[in-house]
Amino acid sequence: MAPTTPVFDAAKVNVLFVLGGPGAGKGTQCARLVDDFNFCHLSAGDLLRAEQVREGSQYGDMIRTYIREGTIVPMEVTVKLLENAMLDAMKTKSGEEWSNGRGRFLIDGFPRKMDQALKFEEDVCEPSAVLFFATTEEVMAERLLERGKTSGREDDNLESIKKRFKTYENQTMPVIEHYRKFGKVAEVDSTVSIDDVHTATVEAVGKVLAQEHVTKNT
Repeated sequence: MAPTTPVFDAAKVNVLFVLGGPGAGKGTQCARLVDDFNFCHLSAGDLLRAEQVREGSQYGDMIRTYIREGTIVPMEVTVKLLENAMLDAMKTKSGEEWSNGRGRFLIDGFPRKMDQALKFEEDVCEPSAVLFFATTEEVMAERLLERGKTSGREDDNLESIKKRFKTYENQTMPVIEHYRKFGKVAEVDSTVSIDDVHTATVEAVGKVLAQEHVTKNT
């Protein structure tokens, strides 16, 4: 079977995978990076949560079960939801970064397994880099339990949190190590204050985008 051509050209579209354990602060930092660099921020988790309640969704019940158990939704579903959201953004986003078929995406909380990473590269786009928010299990648990008081998310409880840590350690860390071998990981210590994390993140992302600019113009 002939290899598939990705939907997006990596020479024009920057994709940054944003990874880190649950509660590492990915969503908080992504929201700031949207303002800093005119990214489109796509959260795999948010897309899945929206899909599970979307009227007429063929995936809703299945997604709900996987999320409740703290396990990973089949990659074909997640990759397709991300692809559709990226296509929508390419039509609606504006600014110099989005002209002439260009775009830049922060994909938050994905890929969570090696096969997801490879499937996304094959079908959608090769990533420019992985932005990895490193923190400790203790800090993550404290943040998630605090968030659970107001988030309304059914997986922000101690039992689900423990399952999510285990899934992250066993399945997501190998993804980070894979991209590290190719020099594609920008690691940020997220145990410090939100503002300090933001400063370090802006510096890391600025370097990635500068490198991509040089590569694409040589």
